[in-house]
Amino acid sequence: MSPAITLDDTPFEPSSGASSPATTAGTLANGSEFLTFKLGGEDYGLDLLRVQEIRSFEEPTRIANAPAGVLGVLDLRGVIVPVVDLRVHLGFPQAPRDGNTVVIVLAITGRVVGVVVDGVSDVIAIGPKQLRPAPEFNARLERRHVMAIGAVDRRMLILVDIDALLGEPSLGLLSV
Repeated sequence: MSPAITLDDTPFEPSSGASSPATTAGTLANGSEFLTFKLGGEDYGLDLLRVQEIRSFEEPTRIANAPAGVLGVLDLRGVIVPVVDLRVHLGFPQAPRDGNTVVIVLAITGRVVGVVVDGVSDVIAIGPKQLRPAPEFNARLERRHVMAIGAVDRRMLILVDIDALLGEPSLGLLSV
């Protein structure tokens, strides 16, 4: 049984398990804005400052022998951008792509990467009092990829450390 998450006024103290502890801790300690998106019926959020643009889904050009989560590449105004399907990367079952499916284009560690999600919801400001530590659990999304859980208006958001998630060696996207 996992520990209960209480929604009190206790400020959240970020853990040091994130890939960029100083940046992550600073972002969370001061509160921040997050782009919320849907994936597999759950609500997720990522740091809005990482978002370059949101595009409707278009089938990328496939690359031979690309890792399982990498769908291919898109040409965005002369910049070749690898596109990762977060459903595949996280082991979610495939779902049909529809008019809500989008590519979130992110600027991460000097690279531009696109991620395919089921849809975007909104931009939401989350203050330190709305943050809770992610519990230890056995799930598709590893604990080191979760910065915190945001509790906003009876809504629970899984705040993703997108740098750590896309920096995994299995994708080979962010390593030099």
